[in-house]
Amino acid sequence: MTGTLVLAGTPIGDVADAPPRLARELEEADVVAAEDTRRLRRLTQALDVRPRGRVVSYFEGNEAARTAELADALESGSRVLLVTDAGMPSVSDPGYRLVAEAVRRGVGVTAVPGPSAVLTALALSGLPVDRFCFEGFLPRKAGERRSRLREAEGERRTLVYFESPRRLAESLRTMAEVFGGERRAAVCRELTKTYEEVRRGPLEELAEWAAEGVRGEITVVVSGADESDGEEPDAAELARRVAVREEAGEHRKEAIAAVAQRSGVPKREVFDAVVAAKRG
Repeated sequence: MTGTLVLAGTPIGDVADAPPRLARELEEADVVAAEDTRRLRRLTQALDVRPRGRVVSYFEGNEAARTAELADALESGSRVLLVTDAGMPSVSDPGYRLVAEAVRRGVGVTAVPGPSAVLTALALSGLPVDRFCFEGFLPRKAGERRSRLREAEGERRTLVYFESPRRLAESLRTMAEVFGGERRAAVCRELTKTYEEVRRGPLEELAEWAAEGVRGEITVVVSGADESDGEEPDAAELARRVAVREEAGEHRKEAIAAVAQRSGVPKREVFDAVVAAKRG
């Protein structure tokens, strides 16, 4: 008989948010795989529980190598509990490889639902939540980051990103350039913690605010493209869209063709808009 893999959500800030089942699973699991065993120790002390099973580390550096070991334990009948530093395992955290391997081997997988930075930020943002896309962390390199954002330029669902406080201002500036500085957004900082803050406003305004320096865990929520964005853009907007693509490394000819196709206007019209912008 095979065991069971349990993915357990952990608090994203306030330890009082830990689901009651988490304590029981921590006590009863045969193996507890933790992203950071020191943080796990602090969590178990706060919950006043003592894991009876073996505790092992499972993080980005050893995830590939340790997956097979944990999968073998599951096949042998063990109940393996997987926890990360905060939130749900495998959501921008270690866990996907183990889940995929457990499924491949026919091992049961279940979860202890818990706090989610994505859903909490969405709920607090004041932006539409009926349809949304989770985009995870943006690339660190400027060109790759711009290209990733450009892919979502016309997305009408609300967008959710994780971001480092060190790169927040730069990412918000790039979002303003790609999506338009007037696009509504919310920066959610230190959710459920003592200094929780939700800053709402246009991307351009948020980029100026973030330039002063921001600390803590960051989740950014950006409204999707409006229905009006599907209307034919004016010449200035066409030229701006070409410029964004050129800055990301596209040749002008390809950028003009892409903007024309996406905007539903003739390539000649986009070309003329670019020429006019250069002259002006």
